[in-house]
Amino acid sequence: MDIIQATIPYLWEGLQVTLYIFIVAICLGFIIGLIMALCRLSPWMLLNWLAKLFVNIIRGTPILVQLFFIYFGLNTLSFISLDKTTAGIITIAINAGAYYTEIIRAGIQSIDKGQTEASRSLGFSSIETMRFIILPQAFRRMLPTFTNQAIISLKDTSLLSVIGIADLTQRGEIQAAATYQSFPIWIMVGAIYFVIVYLLTMLSNYLERRVQLR
Repeated sequence: MDIIQATIPYLWEGLQVTLYIFIVAICLGFIIGLIMALCRLSPWMLLNWLAKLFVNIIRGTPILVQLFFIYFGLNTLSFISLDKTTAGIITIAINAGAYYTEIIRAGIQSIDKGQTEASRSLGFSSIETMRFIILPQAFRRMLPTFTNQAIISLKDTSLLSVIGIADLTQRGEIQAAATYQSFPIWIMVGAIYFVIVYLLTMLSNYLERRVQLR
């Protein structure tokens, strides 16, 4: 019990780092995904090809390799200087963005094309049609997969400890090494991750019910 009481404040500090990186990265990842999804659906072949290349490269390489490339590789360039946290956020954001690209693209394509034609006949521009007609409906269908990817990205943040980010996982490693009490400490770390994932799932279920009522 003494170990638990002494460890909780230390893990709390790491949890704050984890949540900060996760929230910022997920927001950036969604923006990246939305832009790339629109490029994938663009009639311009160059944009389509670049978006497809981005998705294939990111989905075809391990996230740990991406992390090492961004933190160790890019920092060898004289005009780039990334700290650990920034490199971690960029890695999680780009990785999530590649998966969000396909989620958003599939969600948009799932909407009946007749709605696009109807909105255009009412005088909506292409941008207005996408913003007011297509995306709101697509979002309802994409919400479960959005949540699933967010959960994956949250757990991916645990890999950032390998470059020295003092997140929840690294705090657990340090405490386990310092106290020789690996079992209770890793139980606590696992429980914290579980609670966060459970809360994300509950939030997703709540939002699904709300959008279905509208």
